[in-house]
Amino acid sequence: MAAEQESRDPLETEPIQRLIVRYAVPTALTLMVNCLYNIVDQIFVGQGVGITAMAAINVAFPVVILVNAVALLLGDGSAANISLCLGRRQQREADDTIGHALTLIAASGLCAAAVSWCFAPQIARLFGATDTAWPEAAAYLRTIAWGLPFQLMCPAFTAIIRADGHPRYSMGCMITGAVLNLILDPIFIFPLGMGVVGAGIATVIGQVAAGVLFLLYLPRLQTVRLRREALCPTAKLTGRILALGFPSLLTQILTALVQITLNNLLRLHGAASVYGSDIALSVYGMMMKVYQIAHSMFVGVSSAVQPINGYNFGARHFARVRQTYRMAAAIALVISAVWFLVFQLFPRQIGMLFVSDSALYLDCAQHCFRLYMATFFLYGLHLATASFFQGIGRPVPSLAIPLARQGVFLIPLAILLSSRFGLDGALLAAPISDVLTFLLSLLLVWREFTAWRRKSWIEG
Repeated sequence: MAAEQESRDPLETEPIQRLIVRYAVPTALTLMVNCLYNIVDQIFVGQGVGITAMAAINVAFPVVILVNAVALLLGDGSAANISLCLGRRQQREADDTIGHALTLIAASGLCAAAVSWCFAPQIARLFGATDTAWPEAAAYLRTIAWGLPFQLMCPAFTAIIRADGHPRYSMGCMITGAVLNLILDPIFIFPLGMGVVGAGIATVIGQVAAGVLFLLYLPRLQTVRLRREALCPTAKLTGRILALGFPSLLTQILTALVQITLNNLLRLHGAASVYGSDIALSVYGMMMKVYQIAHSMFVGVSSAVQPINGYNFGARHFARVRQTYRMAAAIALVISAVWFLVFQLFPRQIGMLFVSDSALYLDCAQHCFRLYMATFFLYGLHLATASFFQGIGRPVPSLAIPLARQGVFLIPLAILLSSRFGLDGALLAAPISDVLTFLLSLLLVWREFTAWRRKSWIEG
């Protein structure tokens, strides 16, 4: 009996608090470091090139989000399937999943690079570039296209390595790439005078370094084994991976659509404000970069509980799954409250990291942060809830939450309110959407746990 207890997976036996900390901290740090690629670019470009160049990098940012969307589709889908299979003691399918993931990740990265390089000018126009920012936006897009296969690889393998039980390795890979980017950015921008292209080159070098380190881990996988015959994807297993990862894909795609929509609305209505189009566009881009750091902390917590929920749901330890959700939700709401205070109290200080010599820019930063983040203290719950449903193999409610927040609430409200209230209307769409999504998340999780009690899966 003792031997059996020792052989059981820690996901099944360790205290929930310890597991969440062990998985969440390295995962959140890994994702936050990944965000630094774009933030560092924007800081150095803002200080060394100017506001128009910042607007150009902002226009390219939805491409980064879309590539991350595909990465999370494949990475989270594969990681969720591996965790579910290990919980059900289905080792062969867990092994096959990693082989499928490797092929799908490589093919997707090459396609993303080709499309971004070939259609960079058209993408820049579509994503909201002003006439002054368009040439630099297209040049930056063509530069970062070379690193997109490795950019896609990093978050995808982060999820898989986390499911393998080694989130700290992912953190080390991402830190290596970010440090390289941090060192090379000022060299390419200032003494070499390469502007946004130099920032893009520094980003690509950092992403390649991190991607190579991720690839070196694959022969060292412990819970699954990479087999050559599994590198040829089958329709059945590929469909299962895509179904489990689709909520992550949808969340990121909708995030990109929100940014594209707001880019265009701020370009349009910013021109009619005291700030002008370029300042409004560059401030929104800066705000989204900072927002991504906060978002990474929520994703870190949510992603950390996915293997815990997936394994224990597969092993039918339902009370443990509910306990994990409640703890993750509480942590997410605490993080939300802290970031809400940061956004409300220090918007000008945040803006000064990017541009310090324009009073109008800082006024715009303060105005945008305080409106757009007005109900951010509620933000974390919907991410924890969507991740909970994804981890237990419930794609429909997991999909419903991001679809509602961004596709049903935020984008239509931004268009509607901006037509009536201009720039402020576009910004106020976000806090209204956060309130509505918070209520929806509570309703969905209450219905799920009520169904469990009716089936006598859990008590109370």
